[in-house]
Amino acid sequence: MTTILRGNIIHAPAFGALETIPRGFLVLEDGVLKGLYPVLPEKYRSCPAMDYGEALIMPSFADLHLHAPQYPMLGMGMDLPLLEWLDTYTFRTEARFADVDYARRVYRQLAWDLISSGTTRAAIFSSRHTDATLILMEELERAGVAGYVGKVNMDRNGGAAEEGTEESLSETLRWLENCRFDLVKPILTPRFTPSCTDELMAALGKLARERDLPVQSHLSENSGEVAWVGQLHPDCSRYWESYAKFGLWKDRTLMAHCVHSDAREQDAMAEAGVWAVHCAASNVNLCSGTAPVRELLDRGVRVALGSDISGGDQLAMNRVIVMSIRASKIKQIETGAPFLSVPEAYYLGSTAGHVYFGGGAGFQPGHKLHAIVADDSQMPAPARELTLAERFERTVYLMEKRHILAVYSEGVERLHSAGQPVL
Repeated sequence: MTTILRGNIIHAPAFGALETIPRGFLVLEDGVLKGLYPVLPEKYRSCPAMDYGEALIMPSFADLHLHAPQYPMLGMGMDLPLLEWLDTYTFRTEARFADVDYARRVYRQLAWDLISSGTTRAAIFSSRHTDATLILMEELERAGVAGYVGKVNMDRNGGAAEEGTEESLSETLRWLENCRFDLVKPILTPRFTPSCTDELMAALGKLARERDLPVQSHLSENSGEVAWVGQLHPDCSRYWESYAKFGLWKDRTLMAHCVHSDAREQDAMAEAGVWAVHCAASNVNLCSGTAPVRELLDRGVRVALGSDISGGDQLAMNRVIVMSIRASKIKQIETGAPFLSVPEAYYLGSTAGHVYFGGGAGFQPGHKLHAIVADDSQMPAPARELTLAERFERTVYLMEKRHILAVYSEGVERLHSAGQPVL
C-alpha cells in the first residue's frame, strides 16, 4: 500500500545538518519510507495522499533514558541532591508498583503522554516488579511507542524497592520469558553499581552475553556516587570498570548522565561503542553538574538525549532538547566548548536515538516512518515571513501538544489532529 504525505519537510540526517523541502512529499509503502521529493514523481500521482498544508513534517523524538515508575513524582524533591532524593522519594514511590492496578493506571497515562508529545521510541527503566514491567510494555505497545523496557535489578542499597539476589535473577528470567511484544523489547537494567552486588552483576553479564541483550544503567552522574563506587570496587580505577568487569560494557550499552566522565572514561566509551545519554534537566535539578557533551562527541562517543523523569521535570522531548542547548551554553561559559546549535541538539534528541534502535538517519529511505506533524500557525505572529529553518527553531522551543496534528510510529499513524490515539 502506497501512501503520500505532503507538507514542509524538515529533518536532520547528520549531526549539525538540517535539510528542508518546502511543500515536499514523503512516499511510504506499507509504512516504509521510499523517498522524499520536492515534486511528486508521475508514478505516484494516483496514490492516496494526506496534505498537511503549511504544517511541518519532522522526525519524531527518541527518549533514551526515563524511569517509568517515577512518572507520579514529576516536579517533586527538586531541592535534594541525587542520593538523598533517591532515599526520600524514589525508592518509596517505586515500591508502589507491586500493585498491578496502580501500575496499569500510571503506565497507561505515561504511554499516552509520550505518544501525544511526539516521542515514538524510548529506552525505559521500570521498577523491580515483573508484572508491572510487563504491564508497562503492554501499554507502550498499545499506544505505539517502540523501544526497550527493562525490569530494574537492585539487590542492595534500595530501601523499600530492594529485592533479594535470587529473587532478582529468577524474576528477570520470568520477565524475559513473557516478553512477547512486537514494538517493545527487553533490555537488561542493573540500576547502577551501588544497587547491585557482584553476584547479581556477574549473572546479568552472563545473561547479556548468552541472550545477546542490550544493557542500560547510570554512569558518573554525581560526585558522591562516583566516590561510593570507588569504595565498593577498590579494584576499579574508574566507574566504568565496575560494569566492564562483569561483561556489561559493550556497543549496545546505554549509560545515562556521564557528567563526571573524565578523558579515560570517555575513551573507554568510544572504544567499546557505549552510548552516553545526556539528561540536562535532571543533572541541573539534582545539582549533579553538566555533562561535557561536546567533549564526548569530539572523542567519538555516541550521544543521545533522555528526559530522565523524574529527576528531569519535562517529559516532552522538545523541552529536553532546549534544556540541552541551555546547559551547553553554560558549559561554554565554563570551558569554552562550543554550545549545541538547534540542529545539533535536535539530532541528538531525535535522529541519534532512532539510529540506536536501528532506525534511519532523519527521513532515510528504507526505514519505517517515525514522524510528527506540527502546526505552528497558532504561535505568536512573526513580524515577517519566516524561513523553514526559523520556523523549525521556533517549533523546537515553543511546541506544545496542541500544536501536534499527527504522530507516526513504525509507519503507522498513532495520533491524529482530533487529539486521540489511533488504536
